Amino acid sequence: MKINEKTMQKTSLVVGLAVLANMLWGSAAPIIKIGYGIFQIASDDIASQILFAGIRFFLAGILALIIGSIISGKVLVPSRSSVPKICILALFQTIIQYVFFYMGCAHTTGTKVTIVSSTGAFISILFSSLLFNQEKLTAKKILGCVLGFAGVLLINLGPGGGLDLNISLAGEGAILLSTCAYSLSGAFTKAFSKTENPVMLCGYQFILGGGIMIGAAMLFGGQLPFVGLNGIVVVLYLASLSAIAFSITSLLYKYNPVSRVSVFSFMNPIFSVTLSILILNESGQEFGLRGIIALALVCLGVFTVNYSKKKQS
Repeated sequence: MKINEKTMQKTSLVVGLAVLANMLWGSAAPIIKIGYGIFQIASDDIASQILFAGIRFFLAGILALIIGSIISGKVLVPSRSSVPKICILALFQTIIQYVFFYMGCAHTTGTKVTIVSSTGAFISILFSSLLFNQEKLTAKKILGCVLGFAGVLLINLGPGGGLDLNISLAGEGAILLSTCAYSLSGAFTKAFSKTENPVMLCGYQFILGGGIMIGAAMLFGGQLPFVGLNGIVVVLYLASLSAIAFSITSLLYKYNPVSRVSVFSFMNPIFSVTLSILILNESGQEFGLRGIIALALVCLGVFTVNYSKKKQS
């Protein structure tokens, strides 16, 4: 199956695939919480959390390669020149991102994690524009990110409208480093995809990064008990969503400006909050008018960035 560049740049397809990818990522948070309960992983057991994530990503890599091989009509095998690129992506997209993410989660609130992580759209555009020179930094792109961030901030404000502004290096600092690592990986993916199959890179970096996380977690005492079918279903779902979402995003990065794809990440926390309410029945949360306004701001931000791209080519 040959992927047509012109097709991958169609607005309707970009919007549909990007929304699907972020909906899948949004479902990860509640399912991970369910997984922690099934595997009896304590909130302070970082080694077991990283082991859980490592298994997820290792399996995701295998699934991504199966998907990519079916799409390409051949088994995806990396060349010698691909190996350094796979190592770079594994380092930034999986190892650094998730080690610091789990570290930060243990030292700050879920609300702050969501808000700090949402700066990734800004950071991705800055890296793509200023560091990699892949596109122009424009006022409309910045405005789109501001609107999207406002939506994320709104839906994560407490009932009284307040937000704790205390920060720490181990908490918010670690989440920011995780976000920077992921943003860098997006720019690297676009650069490497000029000569490499992006799904192949995605699959092998997952296997390498996941394998390293598994080894390191076991070295520090991480363990997961076998809990039967429920545990298997949770791990397979998380692996599948990672394989599908990252494969989609990698393909979109290959054929589109980073800003056009990264701005959709503001939808991730909207989906996460909504699905947490529906799946976990979390008390004290409701979507309501605030959620509708937040979603409208995010959609307006997405439109602004894509409109900017269309006008400036």
